[in-house]
Amino acid sequence: MNTAIVVGAGIGGVTAAVALQQCGWQVTVLERAPELGEVGAGISVWPSAVAVLEQLGVKGVEKASAVSAPASMRRPDGRVIVAAADLGVEVPVMIHRAQLHDLITAEFGPAITVRTGYQVRTISQDDAGVTINDELRADLVVAADGIRSVIRSALVPAYEGPRYSGYTAYRGIAEVATTDGGGETWGKGERFGFARLIDGRIYWYATANQPAGQSSGPDAFSDWHDPIPALLAATKDVLQNDIYDLSVPLVPFTHGRIVLLGDAAHAMTPNLGRGACTAIEDAGALARCLEEGPDLSAALTRYDAERRPAATKLVKRSRSIGRVGQVENPVIRAIRDGLFGFGGKLMSLRRPKAQVKQSRA
Repeated sequence: MNTAIVVGAGIGGVTAAVALQQCGWQVTVLERAPELGEVGAGISVWPSAVAVLEQLGVKGVEKASAVSAPASMRRPDGRVIVAAADLGVEVPVMIHRAQLHDLITAEFGPAITVRTGYQVRTISQDDAGVTINDELRADLVVAADGIRSVIRSALVPAYEGPRYSGYTAYRGIAEVATTDGGGETWGKGERFGFARLIDGRIYWYATANQPAGQSSGPDAFSDWHDPIPALLAATKDVLQNDIYDLSVPLVPFTHGRIVLLGDAAHAMTPNLGRGACTAIEDAGALARCLEEGPDLSAALTRYDAERRPAATKLVKRSRSIGRVGQVENPVIRAIRDGLFGFGGKLMSLRRPKAQVKQSRA
């Protein structure tokens, strides 16, 4: 039986373990934390990632999720710039990260062994396999150990790696009664967004321009439109994380028998809400490439050829959206908001015509 080691048990890592298990591999998952789990925040799961999870046999994602209610993009005073429906965007389902993690790990079978509290210090490979810490050996290693990947640094020490976006992020969960559909509010170098989870709680997030490493809080949003003040007041624990992504061009996702997956390969800013989803799609693609033929080298080459260009586009697009969203100049902000509003109206006018044309075909 083929053997694999997955380093990192975040959403991407555990999805990779399930995918390899489905391919008939024996898998060892290494996690440096003392136990498996995810942070207490929400996550948007887009249709493409839901489809991959369903193919891997992960059950109940949509049952444990809330479909996003009608949302909009607004100014801090509450004035609507554009409704999300007018933009014709896909609608993700919202789920707590811990719930999603639990649903995936529920599919762990006897082919998967988990070792927590394990720190990877060294990694080496030869034509026959990969060795970690001079004690663990496998045919394949999947590096899903995050944006500051120890394995990526060992493989490509000259790579520039993570770079600061210029803004920090706050996240929280609040129990607030509101009929507001959520969405995002864009201000002067600041943004605030929220969406409902299936249990009725509200997941919110915010970003603010500031130097890296500065401890702060979301007080600047306390006078924004309702229900933002109520969400902040009802939040017990606020998470703060400076936002980094990986420099482009991204390094190859495969190095011999070692594969990079998720943030270790393509960490992106959260502006598209697709970071974890892209990791899930990586895992699905890896499994598919391995099943297409017995040649491991050819399979990994196919994986890199498929996933690296797709991820690179998302990293660039997400970074660009962040730059637009964090603008402070009032003139540029006015132009930005006007363009979004005009674009939404134009798309809403064109959509019925497109539907009529399709019905006549």
